[in-house]
Amino acid sequence: SPVQIGLLTNWKKVSVGLYFTTFIKTDGSSWSSGLNDVGQLGQGDTTNRSSPVQIGNLTNWKTISTGDSHTCAVKTDGTLWTWGVNTYGQLGTEDVTSRSSPVQIGNLTNWKTASNGQEHSLLIKTDTSIWGFGRNNYGQLGLSDTTDKSSPVQIGALTNWKQVDCGQNNTLAIKIDGTLWGWGYNTYGELGIGNTTSISSPVQVGTLTNWKFVSSGSSTLALKTNGTLWGFGPNYYGELGNGGTNDLSSP
Repeated sequence: SPVQIGLLTNWKKVSVGLYFTTFIKTDGSSWSSGLNDVGQLGQGDTTNRSSPVQIGNLTNWKTISTGDSHTCAVKTDGTLWTWGVNTYGQLGTEDVTSRSSPVQIGNLTNWKTASNGQEHSLLIKTDTSIWGFGRNNYGQLGLSDTTDKSSPVQIGALTNWKQVDCGQNNTLAIKIDGTLWGWGYNTYGELGIGNTTSISSPVQVGTLTNWKFVSSGSSTLALKTNGTLWGFGPNYYGELGNGGTNDLSSP
C-alpha cells in the first residue's frame, strides 16, 4: 500500500529507474535515492541511499528522466546533463565512461525534454526536433540502423515532435499533429503497429490524429484527446489492464 515519503509537500516531479529514483522539488532542486552501484544517483560516489538526498546544491532543474541505471536531466537554462552507467553511450558524452555526478552534454541551450529507456535516451529540442543516443541494437534510436551512438544524433529532419517516451528497448512518440509513432523492439507488439517485427525508423501507429500522451515500459499505455485510455504490447501479468493476459500488437 502507498506509504508517504517524509512529510514534505514540495515534490514536483519523479522518475523511477531500476532500483533507484530521482526527484525534482518545486524549488528546482534535484534529489535521488536507491541503488548507486554505478553512480546512478549522481551523488559523486557509489553509496546506496535509502532516503532522498539532494544532488549538488543547484535549484535550476526543470525535468528529469531515468533509465535502468542512467539519468538525463534538463535545466531551466535549456542545458542537458547526464549521469550513471554509460556502457552503450547512453549518457551522450561521446565515450562509454560512466559518471557518478552530472556532466553537461555539449553547450547547447535548446533542450526541452528527455526520456530514458533501458539503455537509450531520446530528447526533444525547443525547435521540436527529436534526438537520440545510447544503445541501438533493436533500432530503438530510430536512425534506420542498429549502431550504438555515444552523442546526440537527430532522428530524421522533421521538427514536429511533441512528446517522446522510451520503453525498455523501443520508443513511442507523438507528433504535433496528434499522430502516434513507434520504433525499435517489437517482439510482443510493443510498437502497436499490428505485427511483431522490430523497426529501426519511425512508423506510424494507425492513422488517427487524436493521441495526447504516451507512456512506455515493456508495454505501452496511451491517452487520446477524448480521455480514453489505450494499451498494447506484452500483457502476461495483465499490465495492459484490459481484463486479459494476451499480448496485443495494436491499441
